[in-house]
Amino acid sequence: MSSDNKGMRKGLTSYGDSGFSLFLRKAFIKGAGYTDDALDRRIVGIVDTGSAYNPCHGNSAQLIEAVKRGVMLSGGLPMDFPVISIHESFASPTSMFLRNLMSMDVEEMIRAQPMDAVVLIGGCDKTVPALLMGAASAGLPAIQLVTGAMLTGSHDGVRVGACTDCRRYWARFRAQEIDEDEVARVNNQLVASVGTCSVMGTASTMACVVEALGMMLPGGASPPAVTADRIRIAERSGATAVAMANSQLTPARIMSAEAFENALRVLLAIGGSTNGIIHLTAIAGRLGIKLDLDRLDALGRDTPVLVDLKPSGLYYMEDFHKAGGMPALLRELRPLLHLDVLTVTGRTLGEELDGAVAGFPQEVIRTLAHPIYPQGGIAVLRGNLAPAGALIKQSAADPKLFEREGRAVVFESLDDLAARIDAPDLDVTADDFLVLQNAGPKSGYAMPEAGYLPIPTKLSRAGVKDMVRISDARMSGTAFGAIVLHVSPEAAIGGPLALVKNGDRIRLSVSARKLELLVDEAELARRRSAHRPREVDSKLRAERGYAKLYMQSVLQAEDGCDFDFLRKAS
Repeated sequence: MSSDNKGMRKGLTSYGDSGFSLFLRKAFIKGAGYTDDALDRRIVGIVDTGSAYNPCHGNSAQLIEAVKRGVMLSGGLPMDFPVISIHESFASPTSMFLRNLMSMDVEEMIRAQPMDAVVLIGGCDKTVPALLMGAASAGLPAIQLVTGAMLTGSHDGVRVGACTDCRRYWARFRAQEIDEDEVARVNNQLVASVGTCSVMGTASTMACVVEALGMMLPGGASPPAVTADRIRIAERSGATAVAMANSQLTPARIMSAEAFENALRVLLAIGGSTNGIIHLTAIAGRLGIKLDLDRLDALGRDTPVLVDLKPSGLYYMEDFHKAGGMPALLRELRPLLHLDVLTVTGRTLGEELDGAVAGFPQEVIRTLAHPIYPQGGIAVLRGNLAPAGALIKQSAADPKLFEREGRAVVFESLDDLAARIDAPDLDVTADDFLVLQNAGPKSGYAMPEAGYLPIPTKLSRAGVKDMVRISDARMSGTAFGAIVLHVSPEAAIGGPLALVKNGDRIRLSVSARKLELLVDEAELARRRSAHRPREVDSKLRAERGYAKLYMQSVLQAEDGCDFDFLRKAS
């Protein structure tokens, strides 16, 4: 038997006799009907994240068949295998809690099973970063394939799509602008097909930035889930994986520091999700690359928002695809990009753009000279309230709220928020700042997408649509508003956010990138010495199992909320 370390000979089970290990492995796999000819080929693993709980991955079976076709047409042997599947709306307490667990599952299954390359199929928010985190750590040639965005629906003649319109209609329902019958009818139209959110939420953001990273085929980010274009990308991904196995094109060769900077440029230009910053930071950390928030902010100063998609603009992902998708956007951003970075094709980004089809008139992707927003979609804030940084999605908020001072109305936890936000006697005005504490990574809630604090009922019914909201939580990429997120250090570990009290004054200045608690240092020192950490009262009491591992090891937002022991030393 050949000693080449490829295909079925990779990662043999330890029996103390490698020849017997291979003999036994082949005996069992032949029980499934494989021939020696098939078993002598390069093996391409295919990660299957399909689940009845994950409608965003509802086309996974069709994609797997197309990937297999591409692998076999290129002379390889495809082998699909399951890993954890996470859906944003079905994971309790949050999908973020399970992202790192999924990444460990992916890494270990890639290591444990014989394969020469792997196709990573994912879509819903946390699955794509988890797949790339695991693949980056495993170090095997890998290519990302996303499931694609859903189609849009129609409600009373108005085009709608998840999940920006989910939030918009729910806010109208809370404000008593629509009744229970209408909110039930629109519920049937918001998700018109399988696939990920149809706006520039976290799933679409991650698809776009992964293509910018070079880990996806050119044009692979935008085809909707139910289109022939999506299936063709899947077939080509399988063929490309075989070529990557032959050339040993690993994630570390593709995802360089320069490639991550390209990805950050794209995230800023698409008005992408703030979640994307956490995920890119975590992926980079697996390769020993540090993403710096100050560098992100500097990039944002000269990277305008060019993509006119909700929640920052008007259109949906299927429109972005019809407008030319990522190749069209990258063509506009070309003067700002590192063009010599490698992609999964083995060619550089510059070479791929040289070979891209010519542009054509359209309204979704603007030029650098005529952006929809002059700076990047995300700004980084610092100050005595956020020494390690905080984010605001400035492209999806009312600029009238960017330079102001307000009185803090404080909620100590998600439970406190739920209990009091709609109370008729809540002492709050539209000029106040809503502050949510203890919703960060170590809070016991696993940093939920709770930063989009609801407008208090008494204000929403008076016509208030937006107000400043501050927290150490995250926000869905589909959300909008003057919302300050990822305040770090978080309140649960004694960060300054934990010291804010009702009635304190806070100053926000997006132009100066400042977030300041206007309380003198002597008073803050007194509060700090008297502060006691709040007892965790959620599902994440760290008594055993994964919850204990999570609470012991999860890092802060500026480090990607990865586990400390999974990061590679810089």
